[in-house]
Amino acid sequence: MRASRLLSGLCLFVAATALGDDTLPPVSERALKVHAAGFVFDGHNDLPWRLREDGDVKFERLDIGKRLDSGQTDIPRAREGGLKAQFWSVYIPSEQANPARTVTEQIDLVHRMIERYPNDLELALSAEDVDRIVRSGKIASLIGIEGGIAIEDDLAQLRAFARLGARYMTLTHNVTLSWADAATDTPRHGGLSPFGERVVREMNRLGMLVDISHVSPETMADALRVSKAPIIASHSSAFTICPHPRNVPDTILAQMPSNGGVVMVNFYSGFIVPGAAKASMAMRKELKAKYPDPVAFDAAYKAWTKAHPMPRGTIADVANHIDHLVKVAGVDHVGIGSDFDGINSWPVGLEDVSSYPRITEELLKRGYSEVDIHKILGGNVLRAFRRAGEVARELRQSSTPEVDQPKAASKR
Repeated sequence: MRASRLLSGLCLFVAATALGDDTLPPVSERALKVHAAGFVFDGHNDLPWRLREDGDVKFERLDIGKRLDSGQTDIPRAREGGLKAQFWSVYIPSEQANPARTVTEQIDLVHRMIERYPNDLELALSAEDVDRIVRSGKIASLIGIEGGIAIEDDLAQLRAFARLGARYMTLTHNVTLSWADAATDTPRHGGLSPFGERVVREMNRLGMLVDISHVSPETMADALRVSKAPIIASHSSAFTICPHPRNVPDTILAQMPSNGGVVMVNFYSGFIVPGAAKASMAMRKELKAKYPDPVAFDAAYKAWTKAHPMPRGTIADVANHIDHLVKVAGVDHVGIGSDFDGINSWPVGLEDVSSYPRITEELLKRGYSEVDIHKILGGNVLRAFRRAGEVARELRQSSTPEVDQPKAASKR
């Protein structure tokens, strides 16, 4: 029953996209069947921040239970795309004045979203939860923190987020922290500071996946050295194919097999198409210097990007990254992290969450087996998440929490 329901949804996807502006051919019957039998587990979706930015955190105007004519994510389109598990990103800007509070609000938003749509979404805290929820026909919904600034240099705050359901944390966003170097900012530590290593160890103990998207190669290497559990890059691609600092270099990819981690390909055109983001990176730097106020910078940058659209690329460009990741890291260490609703340019044919079957189609054309396609679509990240849970149980039996003495405060 569930398989036939999913296949019906995928057929709706074909009917809808066949009429789309990009006039791509329909997905083949074979690809639809392979896709329906798989396990699409996306590592990164920014819908919660989109809802916040659009001022609709009550799901009134943007009712994701209905097919929307804006954005890239809603439940009907997710069903059409065969999405079975999703890490919802609880992102905060690096400049946020009260990061812990803002992340708490975003986590609350995800919990309320799940409660609002109980027939379609259910919170998953473990790999076993994901298995059970998917079998029930719902979309397993997980929480991933984007930006270690959220913990405000406090391991107690990290533990509090884990209790609220966070199951990964991206060590940095775009700005270097007091304990970790970011990919797109000036390095200060040569990777992780000693406190940063403690963060990784405590994440291992808590069962939170360590996410190395957004961090410098040195921070990636330190995370791999310290972590006892598999790590992920929740939404990054291959640096060799597209040399953007947000992508993962081969030196790191080659270490994935020994760690058991997964690099999840991002769909943003700037990280996929070689050279596509070069002009925008230079302009971001120029506008940052000109407009120190974040609101003024955002307005200026949005105006520039609207006037200078970057090359979008195609699904073949995404598959080129998958090919390279498979070549260097191995097919067991590749996944999908779309970054939907957090990007302003994406390859033709990957417009929204209904589009995942086109990846299956392209991989079949390139000779991938059904087994390997299912690993890439979601099996690999589920395996890494399962192992992280096992490591956490082992560590909790043999170690205690990383604890700091609270700062003294005057009694009022």
